[in-house]
Amino acid sequence: MSKLKIAVQKSGRLNQDSLQLLKDCGISIDNGKDQLKVTAPNFPLEILYLRNSDIPQYLEDGVVDIAIIGENLLIEKQNDLDIVEKLGFSKCKVSLAVPKEVEDDSLSYFEGKKIATSYPNTLNNFLEANNINAEIHTISGSVEIAPNIGLADGICDIVSSGSTLFKNGLRETKVILRSEAVLAKSPNIKIEQEQILEKLLFRMKAVLRAKNTKYVLMNLPNSKIAEVSKILPVLKSPTVLPLAEEGWSSLHSVIDETKLWDVIDKLKNAGAEGILIVPIDKMVL
Repeated sequence: MSKLKIAVQKSGRLNQDSLQLLKDCGISIDNGKDQLKVTAPNFPLEILYLRNSDIPQYLEDGVVDIAIIGENLLIEKQNDLDIVEKLGFSKCKVSLAVPKEVEDDSLSYFEGKKIATSYPNTLNNFLEANNINAEIHTISGSVEIAPNIGLADGICDIVSSGSTLFKNGLRETKVILRSEAVLAKSPNIKIEQEQILEKLLFRMKAVLRAKNTKYVLMNLPNSKIAEVSKILPVLKSPTVLPLAEEGWSSLHSVIDETKLWDVIDKLKNAGAEGILIVPIDKMVL
């Protein structure tokens, strides 16, 4: 039977979130210690645990069919790979940073300066686009220490919370790009694997939709149903169920989490009572 081969990060910030997404999709993963290849018993999927920096090349060569990887790495490696879905986790920025005593936030500060980075291609493209001439020092790790030891005047690196910059006496001045985990596809994927990928994508989208939405229930007078229905950003129309109390109904809907509190305020002002907000496990359209 054909199997879809997926690469995930062997260790690091993407590993746990990637495996959790697959588990949320109903895929059983039982990998023992130090296993680098695992076959799911309940879905035609083979999981390969690979070093993060190697994954783009494995995709390009067709060794794996798909991979969960940071978009920033695909951009840096300059591989011509299709992104089939943005996954919404492991969000970060690739940013320029300078010693905190430097008061200049402008890009012109870096003119003629030395910049240490693990993302030379991303940085070079950005500098060229902004007509900045700087000397790029490529180092593989501990980029934040470079200004402190006199290697560079600033750095270009991944920023998540900013705590690592702060601990090393640096501050962020310019965001070069924003990144998140994505599902990328090999250009050499076969038809049989494409069909399995469609099934996996169907599950992933159901999980991802649910993470960004909430199920909302409320009670309101029947005279307010039309007004409240206009407030709700629903998929089609809200569900309305009569209550035992004459003239009242229970209205059910789904709300995008980013709009939740603004909508709740409007609902209360429109006369809704007893509002319940419930998490959604899966959401299939």
